[in-house]
Amino acid sequence: MTKNLKNNIGTVLGCLLILVWCLLPVVWIISLSFKSQEAVTVGSPGFFPSDGGGAGWSNYTDVLKDDQFFRSIVNSIGISLIATVLSVGLATLAAYAIARLEFVGKRFVLTTALVIAMFPVVSLVGPLFDMWRTFGIYDTWPGLIIPYMSFTLPLAIWTLSAFFREIPWEMEQAAQVDGATSWQAFRKVIVPLAAPGVFTAAILTFFFAWNDFVFGISLTSTEAARPIPAALSFFVGADPFNRPASLLAAGAVVATVPIIILVLFFQRKIVAGLTAGAVKG
Repeated sequence: MTKNLKNNIGTVLGCLLILVWCLLPVVWIISLSFKSQEAVTVGSPGFFPSDGGGAGWSNYTDVLKDDQFFRSIVNSIGISLIATVLSVGLATLAAYAIARLEFVGKRFVLTTALVIAMFPVVSLVGPLFDMWRTFGIYDTWPGLIIPYMSFTLPLAIWTLSAFFREIPWEMEQAAQVDGATSWQAFRKVIVPLAAPGVFTAAILTFFFAWNDFVFGISLTSTEAARPIPAALSFFVGADPFNRPASLLAAGAVVATVPIIILVLFFQRKIVAGLTAGAVKG
């Protein structure tokens, strides 16, 4: 057996091991979502009613018919989209100023942004709870959008500022020579060239807002603004001492579908956005 063949076999085995390690929880929760509560309790391996213990698609239909779950989907979509649009819009302007302009305190702004991004989320829940109750935005969409923006803005600024630095300054100057204003040059020349970075910042912001659990469960008390991750923890079923594991699994799968779709459709742009500028040619 040649050395190259051994290396190829080792690479394939390593990739298979990583895939099994990463996909096993996903396969497990999907299989659990097709089981009935009785099958989960007795440990039946069946997935469908025909094999003696499964629930089939009934768990998914029950979850989608649940008003609480439907409301949480609406909350997650609305809150995540608004937080993403506001964060990326503000980060684009801030990153352009940091990359193009020279002003006092620029390094301090970047350092502060990095410190905020690394700050523990749990340590802010208590103060935010008191503040939001005082300001009257507890259990509202703004009460979640603001914390999401606070943690996603620094990451978006760092990502976009790196892209703006890679864009030649001469291209913007050429647009201004042709008669474009500074705003037109920024909007029609710079932003399109930095589209991979803008898209990456938007995806990362949306992921953070969609998957958040700490803020979602701590800063809400009703279904008025509770997102999907927090809403799943309130699925207690008819018996509060016997949680409906199969319904929870079905709800978790439904909540994961939008993220999977985004990754599958935009994986190339995500990779390009994360790796652009990493290697200078």
